[in-house]
Amino acid sequence: MKNYELTYLISSELTEEQAKDLQGKIAASIKEEGGVLVDEAPILRRKLAYPVKKQVQTYLATVNFRLLPEKLIDLEKRLKAENQILRYLMLIKRPVKERKISRTIIKSKIEKPKKEKKVELKEIEKKLEEILVQDDEKLEKRFISSPHLRF
Repeated sequence: MKNYELTYLISSELTEEQAKDLQGKIAASIKEEGGVLVDEAPILRRKLAYPVKKQVQTYLATVNFRLLPEKLIDLEKRLKAENQILRYLMLIKRPVKERKISRTIIKSKIEKPKKEKKVELKEIEKKLEEILVQDDEKLEKRFISSPHLRF
């Protein structure tokens, strides 16, 4: 048996009670074909984005069921024969794999900020001087080796 979802639009010409009766009739058809009802959503009245068979408002019904694939053709014939069903959509529902969620609590160690060594101003000035001297030497080498910059 496969899992299916049937969603269908019922004509708004029916009253809500008649729509519920039609929903029961569809559920009975599924059971007659040897299917098992899994879930049946209540009927909702919906305004459509565009007219379907000249109707702007309809009842929307959804039912989830299990049925043998061979019996699906007979069920579709019954749906097509019902004049009050404007449209229907039958989907194969793949079984949802249940995942075990393991919650592990990771205690993060709060690290205390490390005490940084104090750097004296003289050391900073010394390093800056070294960097500047290196940059000056590189510029001199470029200037000397460049044929366009000779005088």
